[in-house]
Amino acid sequence: MTTRVERSDRRLGLRLALGLAAMFGLGVPFLLLALLVRAEWDPLIRLDTSVAEDLHDVAVRNDWLVDTLKVVSDVFDPMVFRIVVTLLALWLLRAARRRLALWALVTIWGAALLGWGLKLVVGRARPDLVDEVATAPGRSFPSGHSLGSWVGCGVLLLLAMPLLRGAWRAVAVALAVLVPVVVCFARVGLGVHYLSDVTAGAVLGIAWLTVTSAIFEWWRREVGLPPAPPTEAEPELGQGLPEPSSEGEPELGDGVREPRAG
Repeated sequence: MTTRVERSDRRLGLRLALGLAAMFGLGVPFLLLALLVRAEWDPLIRLDTSVAEDLHDVAVRNDWLVDTLKVVSDVFDPMVFRIVVTLLALWLLRAARRRLALWALVTIWGAALLGWGLKLVVGRARPDLVDEVATAPGRSFPSGHSLGSWVGCGVLLLLAMPLLRGAWRAVAVALAVLVPVVVCFARVGLGVHYLSDVTAGAVLGIAWLTVTSAIFEWWRREVGLPPAPPTEAEPELGQGLPEPSSEGEPELGDGVREPRAG
């Protein structure tokens, strides 16, 4: 016999996998952008080209700006977020919070898989600018830096908020929004992405984070935990309360439990 927690655990992994699959078909704003890019829709191409050329004109005249944008791109590289979140997930595993660790790992690495797959599908070339100030490998749409920073900052925010108090909570929220915005500006400013590339990365990242967070919250409700605030994945982390154990009383189905002896 299995307990309610055990059955919910099994469904959690399946739902996370289904969420990853669903993102390929349900990101309507992202798909719209992708279709317009693939069709080379003239108004979008003109906007992308105009923004890229205007920012490039500023960049080629200001070496300090180029250096700053390169530092931003390096510090907030998608792989940096993946490594940090993976290390935190290992810490969560040691702290007996394996479900929260699973959510964090699937969210951050699932975003990487989504970005890689969609770049291949769309196949957009990077901007071709005279006197380029930076280069980047691979395809352009969606921006991996934009996708990675929105998802990475979102995961870190949801993990950290239960541990923060007072003004630090407002600071954390502000940074979780400001950092991805700056990263998006850096990628366009360096001439390695178009405006629609970073916009698509943001839309896809926020949508993916929302899907996995909703699935995790679904599991919480199924095992009897109270609703979590929108900015916290697991409030119990800050309260020192353990995750529900799967070693509980078995359920026979339809809410009927096996009677206790005596």
